[in-house]
Amino acid sequence: MRTFFDLALLAAVAIAGPALADVSVGLGLNLTGDAEIKTAKYTCTGSDPITVQYVNADPNYLALVPVHGQTLVFVNTISASGAKYEAGQFVWWNKGSDATLSDVTEGLDAAPVLTCTELIETP
Repeated sequence: MRTFFDLALLAAVAIAGPALADVSVGLGLNLTGDAEIKTAKYTCTGSDPITVQYVNADPNYLALVPVHGQTLVFVNTISASGAKYEAGQFVWWNKGSDATLSDVTEGLDAAPVLTCTELIETP
């Protein structure tokens, strides 16, 4: 069965100089099977807790991750272990309850920008 999934994203767009305007962007995905939106909360070293939304809609797997005050849309890419998502210069990689945010412009051996652990809520 085909359904239509509408994902609203907020972004700041530079308009002819330093002025910024908030705009809403809709992303439509045609889904053919089960789709799931999972919200996960993480505690991170040296940072306030963050909330990440995962959109799992085969063949599309996305993560909405807050980075420097903006929500970026990360796309799932191939990894040998865990789930790896990329958005521009950033990589969000999670395995089990652990996750890291890296900035590839800092070099492959650089420490992660964030090292996080998912908060598991007990019923």
